Amino acid sequence: MQAHSQRSNGGADGRQDGGQDLGSGRPGAAGGTGPVLPLAGFTVGVTAARRAEELVALLERRGAAVLRAPVLRFVPLPDDAELLATTKQLIDDAPDVVVATTAIGFRGWIEAADGWGIGEALLSRLGEVELLARGPKVRGAVRAAGLREAWSPASESMAEVLERLLDEGVEGRCVAVQLHGEPLPGFNEALREAGARVVAVPVYRWMPPEDLGPVDRLLDAVFARTLDAVSFTSAPAVASLLDRAEQRGRLDELLGAFRTDVLTVCVGPVTALPLQGHDVPTLQPERFRLGPLVQLIASELPGRVRVLPVAGHRVEIRGHAAVVDGELRPVPPAGMALLRALARRPGWVVGRADLLRVLPGAGRDEHAVETAMARLRTALGAPKLIQTVVKRGYRLSLDPHADTKYAE
Repeated sequence: MQAHSQRSNGGADGRQDGGQDLGSGRPGAAGGTGPVLPLAGFTVGVTAARRAEELVALLERRGAAVLRAPVLRFVPLPDDAELLATTKQLIDDAPDVVVATTAIGFRGWIEAADGWGIGEALLSRLGEVELLARGPKVRGAVRAAGLREAWSPASESMAEVLERLLDEGVEGRCVAVQLHGEPLPGFNEALREAGARVVAVPVYRWMPPEDLGPVDRLLDAVFARTLDAVSFTSAPAVASLLDRAEQRGRLDELLGAFRTDVLTVCVGPVTALPLQGHDVPTLQPERFRLGPLVQLIASELPGRVRVLPVAGHRVEIRGHAAVVDGELRPVPPAGMALLRALARRPGWVVGRADLLRVLPGAGRDEHAVETAMARLRTALGAPKLIQTVVKRGYRLSLDPHADTKYAE
């Protein structure tokens, strides 16, 4: 599978799912029970609200630990006075074209209109106008409502929808555009510049979650680099996380982590736009779906891992574990901090004072390094991987003449 090279649609989150889950993988993720799963030893942040359980399950099935923090909630459709007013306006004054952008949004619009007692009137009006559906899922929602779309692009691209409208000519025409949580960048503006009257249909409205605790814990994990990747399934989710970091006065710190150490993976190009606006590289799958999103994470994270030949063993250093000769070895946070410090210059001696500085909560007692190092050796299951250099410190016992295919 190929990934777009902008480390990045279209998905849309819905209801708020509370809480934070930190899950581990299936058999093979904890070491010694089978082949190491592709995401075993890695931790992935999930910001989605809608379909979060499905995304978490897909990640855990591949061995990932998951830090879950829904960054959005939404105003229920029947309570949205702006949508009611816009719907009545379109029923009374028919548009020439209606653009349906998301399946969940279109279904929600029809359901809300039913609740207000104007569902039949809305369906009747939509049956009289040129109805464009952005992609197969939206087309399915349109047909489920008993309607028929005039056209739908196979690409699911709003750019292709815009191109069709501009080719047809929109001067003097009214185009109603169903939004999907936030304005579509440049779409409505281009129509207005071409002479159209554009009516935005705000099908649902995103809001920050009522409980910001899980969001702050996810941000803290990014700052500490204890997350290996963060997944995004909607542009509003990205914007919400950036806004929260800015409220805490740590936006630059978040962007710095995303640009360097924490992989950002988006379901599609529209989702990626807020990150790209901050020069954050993103990855996105070729198909804008949860399955390909997870497959991309599962192929990308293991490929970023260094494989080192150490004391006759092959060692991979993952987010919260090491893989020693194909066996996953979970390592405590203090041990991972020491292992990463040693791995930055494998084979070189790292002094106790330098190791103390990377040890979380160690204070000034260098004996803390000895204690953490003993536990690290036990966790790795091969004590000779780390050599003690008397009066100097510790080093990874790198094999200088090992096959170069094991080296990065």
